[in-house]
Amino acid sequence: MSIGFGSFEAVHDVSLDVAAGEFLCLLGPSGCGKSTLLSSLAGFIPVRQGRLTVDGVPISGPDPGRGMVFQSSEALFDWMTVRQNVGFGPRMRGRPKAEQNAVADEYLGLVGLSHCADRFPGQLSGGMRQRVQIARVLANEPQIVLMDEPFGALDAQTRQVMQEEMARIWEASGCTVVFVTHDIDEAILLGDRVAVMTAGPAAAIKSVYDVDLPRPRDDTAPETAELRARLRADIGEEVRKVLRDQGVDEVKVERK
Repeated sequence: MSIGFGSFEAVHDVSLDVAAGEFLCLLGPSGCGKSTLLSSLAGFIPVRQGRLTVDGVPISGPDPGRGMVFQSSEALFDWMTVRQNVGFGPRMRGRPKAEQNAVADEYLGLVGLSHCADRFPGQLSGGMRQRVQIARVLANEPQIVLMDEPFGALDAQTRQVMQEEMARIWEASGCTVVFVTHDIDEAILLGDRVAVMTAGPAAAIKSVYDVDLPRPRDDTAPETAELRARLRADIGEEVRKVLRDQGVDEVKVERK
């Protein structure tokens, strides 16, 4: 499967299967096509060659069965309460008001925000807004949740909490997750598998690693350190390739 825009090929000859209920992390250097691939899975960008399918059915456009969580929480409706935001999908499907609220309250409970149901997004912290985004996607009961660096804009402490919360939410919901990140530790913490992409343009899948580590993950375990080193080597090789293509052969730092 390939994705392109005019004469530019963003993703080239990618072949990857994702199992039902799996948490797959897409990892790679900036500009490698991770978000482009995710957008094609969402149905926003058509493929140029090959095809993307869910249970054998080709993806031809957006579908509630594939929910997207963006990096920015600006996707929330500021004029709606948290409960109204989460209940928006059921509302668009014509569900009765009482059912909309019941579904919203169920998923707000799942993400730990029942006490914020009557607040507006502007009254919440960044991490809380991201949890509202996740609840809003889950309220559509999607088969697949697509996440494009959803914690990238958060501070380090909030990001760590959100990573732990995401692992808990995924286990509770049982949905399939495809999660884009450039953070190696985040991929190890969350993923059942980690697919590493090559540097773009014409990015491809470089390697795929099984994360055969018990949950919750111990970032000090020898097995974690070994996997981290292998992922860093893969990513480092791609970053150096980008630098060479830009004419940077070696970086030297001289102390005076």
